[in-house]
Amino acid sequence: MARRGKKKGRPVSGWVVLDKPVGMGSTEAVSKIKWLFQAEKAGHAGTLDPLASGMLPIALGEATKTVPYVQDGAKVYRFTVAWGEERSTDDLEGPVTNSSVRRPLETEVRALLPKYTGVIMQTPPQFSAIKIAGERAYDLARDGETVDIPAREIEIGRLDLVEHSGDRSVFEVECGKGTYVRSLARDMGRDLGCFGHIAELRRVEVEPFTADDFVTVAELEAARFGGKTDEGAGEAEAPVDFSAIDALLVDTAVALDCLPQVAVSDDAATKIRLGNPVIIRGRDAPVEAEEACATARGKLVAIGAIEQGMFKPKRVFVG
Repeated sequence: MARRGKKKGRPVSGWVVLDKPVGMGSTEAVSKIKWLFQAEKAGHAGTLDPLASGMLPIALGEATKTVPYVQDGAKVYRFTVAWGEERSTDDLEGPVTNSSVRRPLETEVRALLPKYTGVIMQTPPQFSAIKIAGERAYDLARDGETVDIPAREIEIGRLDLVEHSGDRSVFEVECGKGTYVRSLARDMGRDLGCFGHIAELRRVEVEPFTADDFVTVAELEAARFGGKTDEGAGEAEAPVDFSAIDALLVDTAVALDCLPQVAVSDDAATKIRLGNPVIIRGRDAPVEAEEACATARGKLVAIGAIEQGMFKPKRVFVG
């Protein structure tokens, strides 16, 4: 008998803007979403720690080609710093490494904010995914090693104090790629002479997505199983209606809102998908662009460059 090949899943494409709950890891979340959609391919655009909640954009199918653009987008976090203790992990998970009876005044906290706004240097946490001599920093930290992680340049668009109660302060930060909010808590605590660590962390935005795009695991499960549990959803071989859950996807092209948009005809779209350049027509069409995306009838066709009035595809998308 011929061996039956393993099912690859559906060629479904789009973004799931998941409101990840506390306790769920990013890899676990991707696996769950991939299973719910029975998708061929899935990946996320930026890890969110298990102790954090909030926005975890998950790409399915062709949307995985747009992950780098979402990873580079600005992010907004709402976080609570508990003053008086520094911890090995810079959050609630690790043991206390330094403590102080001092608590900062609200005026002191506000006076510190400009130091952490703009382009600054930041040292990632010991427990981070940074690679040191080929090994992840968190693996070395778990083995009891203290490693020298070089500081790196990050950009913080804004850092606002939302609430202050003496023992705790709530902040909202808008930051660029590579920023560690745990490091912010650690460094502010040291500057204030009282130590600090993250007590709560929630990611509320990842550009270009907003809270309006949020969907929960419960909502996805309800759409997938129509109120039934996954165990009692029907026979394994019974046809499955994915229309309700697919309706919760955000279109792949939304991830490319940051790029110039060029509308092309159906004939031009066919040529582009075969890897051929086409002449860009239209009064408003850009003449030059290092990166742009071509669409046909509102559907994403390709990412490419525009040179001398020609769109030259670099990455094409299945229609």
